[in-house]
Amino acid sequence: MKYICLVITILITTMMSSQDSKHKEIPYYEVPEYANEFTAGTMAARMVDALGFRFYWSSEGLVEKDLVYQPNDDVRSADETIDHILDLSYVIVNSTLKKTNGDIDKSKMTYEDKREQALINLKTAADILRASDDVSQYKIIFGENEIPFWNQINGPIADAIWHCGQLASFRRASGNPINPNVNHFKGTVKQ
Repeated sequence: MKYICLVITILITTMMSSQDSKHKEIPYYEVPEYANEFTAGTMAARMVDALGFRFYWSSEGLVEKDLVYQPNDDVRSADETIDHILDLSYVIVNSTLKKTNGDIDKSKMTYEDKREQALINLKTAADILRASDDVSQYKIIFGENEIPFWNQINGPIADAIWHCGQLASFRRASGNPINPNVNHFKGTVKQ
């Protein structure tokens, strides 16, 4: 009996440790430390970091009933909203990678895959912006059409933040609210 209790304790500890390390692997469990100086690049990066943090927590721990939730037939479901945020994250990262935007095949991606990829895209973009002295070089490219970085702020970044708020509302309505220990103002999680 003691042996079984010991094995169960070890398994539970290992599982909890594994979950903690998973939180550390996927970006934006917390907002990264802010830069020491204000530049266009550090400001833009901080906006993307804030988006990443909000998306992390608005999409953390969703279950099937949350993913299919939609207030009515004229509104995207939570899962469709996550698809849209993923698409927006590609527009943001492609801009910083100076890549043309195109269709992304999400058909084989799970909710967890989409969530993780969106967070990785945002972290990649924020890191590039943070190191940049000239954000004007990061245009949004659709074919031959190049759109100035200004539109990144009022377009994909603001739009994705808006949709994170929708996810937060949807999950509250479906009975699975955001972790109450999340502090959006500080970008931290109370332990």
